[in-house]
Amino acid sequence: MQNKSSLLLLALSVAVFGVITTEIAIIGLLPKLVTQLHVTPTQVGFLVSIYAIIVAVTGPFITLLLSRFNKKTVLLTILVVFIISNLIYATTDVFKLMLLFRILPALAHAVFFAVALVVAANSVPKEKAAGAAAKVFAGVAIGLVLGVPLSSLIADHLSLSAAFYFGAAACVLAFIGVMVFMPSMPATHKVSYASQVAVLRKGKLWLTISTVTLVFAAMFSGFSYVADYLAKVTHLSNNAISAMLILFGLCGFIGNFVFSSFLQKRVLQTTLAYPLLYTLVFLLVWFLGFSPLAMCVLTVFWGAFHSSGLVVSQTWLMREASEAPEFANSLYMSFSNLGITIGSLTGGWFIARLGTHSVVLSSVFFALLAFISIAVKQRSDAKSNQLCAESVYSEQR
Repeated sequence: MQNKSSLLLLALSVAVFGVITTEIAIIGLLPKLVTQLHVTPTQVGFLVSIYAIIVAVTGPFITLLLSRFNKKTVLLTILVVFIISNLIYATTDVFKLMLLFRILPALAHAVFFAVALVVAANSVPKEKAAGAAAKVFAGVAIGLVLGVPLSSLIADHLSLSAAFYFGAAACVLAFIGVMVFMPSMPATHKVSYASQVAVLRKGKLWLTISTVTLVFAAMFSGFSYVADYLAKVTHLSNNAISAMLILFGLCGFIGNFVFSSFLQKRVLQTTLAYPLLYTLVFLLVWFLGFSPLAMCVLTVFWGAFHSSGLVVSQTWLMREASEAPEFANSLYMSFSNLGITIGSLTGGWFIARLGTHSVVLSSVFFALLAFISIAVKQRSDAKSNQLCAESVYSEQR
């Protein structure tokens, strides 16, 4: 049983890699797509932005609509959409058709993550849920850092079509894994849409949502420009930057599991410590970014903390909305995308106004704000627990 659960988590991780690669691999292929689709770079860039916008805006609503369907059916159907989309990318030279097949998977993106995370959590004992989420997020870590360079490498050495076939193959492999190892999971007790949306009335939930947004803003404010930082501040060659990004991704993969282990033991202490330690890493990068040797060491910690933000923020949010897990995870996807947008825009503003070296300070700013939001939520919880205890004590008297 445990072995089958592990294989299911592996299949979900591969699926996540395929989904993330479908979303972001196109970034490294934009110049080739300009030629293939016979359009301007601005139009091709819209293929990237439209995806993120749709995920952020529609995620929670689509998830609500599909919450009453069998989870296995939902995951398999979404993977089919991603497989077909990659095949369309590989074969079409019509811009509008490719745009359509950027919109369709974007509509399913948040639903996929919402359901996959719930399935992962339900496949293990409750106390190991953070570890299961970390295994799913491992696919995100690899996809975020390696999805773009791997696809670009395939496009350069084989063809543009081959890069998209690679994404389709990952989704096919995941489809087979989910079909074989995931049991049928019908909605045993149908939760009404109103009761799921009702979690939005909780003020504390919005504190955790703000934490998710701020953590992702901290993550991507600096990471969006990491290659530029390594080139202009650390003065590394292109080959050295590629090696550093691979190191970044590998350490992010490991960091996911390290922090999930801490979360399983001490959720509150780990969540509080995370943004402060992340701030320390960014400050060290700011002070020592001119040294290639120092940056090689710091990349280990930067990568580990970057990817760990996924499991830390998701665990923190789910503590406050456990009664509507799929809807909460869709909120997580929407507001994490909002955080990515805010962070990358702010990082760009810092570079434009203060120079490339300053970009990590924008991450420091968001990490400290994330710590404040966590601390406020923790104090609110402590106050609520105290009032509850006093109420019980007065009733007993």
